[in-house]
Amino acid sequence: MIDPVGIEKGVELFRKRSVKWTITLTGLCVLLFLAMMLSLSRGALDISFMGLLDILFGGGTDIENRVVWQLRFPRVVMAMFVGAGLAVSGVAMQGLFRNPMASPFILGLSSGAAFGAALAMVFGITLLPGYLAIPSMAFAFCLLTLFIVYNIARVGGRVPVETLLLAGIAVGAFFSALVNLMTYLAGEELQGIVFWMMGDLTQFGWENIYIVIPMVLIGATIVMYYSRDLNAMMLGDNHAQNLGIEVAKVRIHLLVACAMATAAAVAFVGIIGFVGLVIPHVMRLIVGPDHRILVPTSIFAGAIFLILADVLARWVLAPQVLPIGIITALIGAPYFVYLLRRRRKEVGW
Repeated sequence: MIDPVGIEKGVELFRKRSVKWTITLTGLCVLLFLAMMLSLSRGALDISFMGLLDILFGGGTDIENRVVWQLRFPRVVMAMFVGAGLAVSGVAMQGLFRNPMASPFILGLSSGAAFGAALAMVFGITLLPGYLAIPSMAFAFCLLTLFIVYNIARVGGRVPVETLLLAGIAVGAFFSALVNLMTYLAGEELQGIVFWMMGDLTQFGWENIYIVIPMVLIGATIVMYYSRDLNAMMLGDNHAQNLGIEVAKVRIHLLVACAMATAAAVAFVGIIGFVGLVIPHVMRLIVGPDHRILVPTSIFAGAIFLILADVLARWVLAPQVLPIGIITALIGAPYFVYLLRRRRKEVGW
């Protein structure tokens, strides 16, 4: 027998949740717009808000247009998509591993990408010529790392989450050692390797952005498509399988999506840590653990976070520009310590 009272309560709950989600996404869109405007207006040449609007609609002097359209706007777009890619990868990783301290780099993907970039810088080993030399090597080794880790962890057609995590840590440590060796042998290229490993939002052009955007969009779309499955997998593989979810298939699709988004970010701007760790936690506190809303809100929040971090990187030691990885680490490391202490209390360490 149908319970009309229960149906009415369910409809009311759905309506309230939809309103909350709409308000949250709208607020994040507004914050993203304001963060972009702040980044476009602040620098060696400060531009007022009204002056910036005039430039965006075709006005302004030649110098102002050159600064905004050729220098700042590409930087803002790259920061936006890199932050979004790292954040959505963090959400997926934390859901896959059911671990609040997981991040896009937990499988050693960043270490693999760093080694590929170091090979290109030190020995000139490349897959593609010109401006794609370093990014192509970083991207290739990022995907190679995922392939190695996945095959190491696979046992009898199954890929246990714990084994996958341990394999990622081991392979990541191995590639980190190789990166240190490359740094030791770098010679004149030492500064380039070190700066790239700290994160750099200056050494790219629109041709790079045109590659990053579709890769991040594809990766984010795949994660959003499997958001319902992630909700079930958070309760355990057996529970998800009982609901008809092909856990192994979903896991490999999500891992490839995370590798794609992470590789696109790391290949062009270097290693930027803690974005994929901090942002999903902040949004989980605001919107809850439901991945249907957690994924899109984390995408917006990751973009906002990295844009504002870039503003700080340009402002702290102006006119010098700090590597953006330093800013994200200074913000993310204390939060990571907080998570460790909170986790210790929860499990009784």
